[in-house]
Amino acid sequence: MTNFTSWITVCKESDLVANSGVCALINEQQIAIFKVKKAGQEQLFAISNWDPIGEANVLYRGLVCSVGETIVVASPLYKQRYCLSSGTCLDSDEVKVVVFPVRLEDQAVQLQMSQ
Repeated sequence: MTNFTSWITVCKESDLVANSGVCALINEQQIAIFKVKKAGQEQLFAISNWDPIGEANVLYRGLVCSVGETIVVASPLYKQRYCLSSGTCLDSDEVKVVVFPVRLEDQAVQLQMSQ
């Protein structure tokens, strides 16, 4: 189990594009950050950028969509869908990506990282 301890400022909110992803390199780990606007509400999500099925750092380039009420990103490689809030793969029960706590503080996007 990962122990999240400190908040790190990654970028400004204005650096994010609605319903799209960006990639940040933090402690030599690529993290995909998404700003999703749905029904007038904006939410931030952060997951590992590593696609465990395609075996490449590409998830930030994926298509953001929803399956019912679940907001997902579809990998640009083989189109597996990963839930942005839980990291579970909707297409393969045994596959999951890491989810990072993310917040907005004074227009700064922050991730909670383990030390």
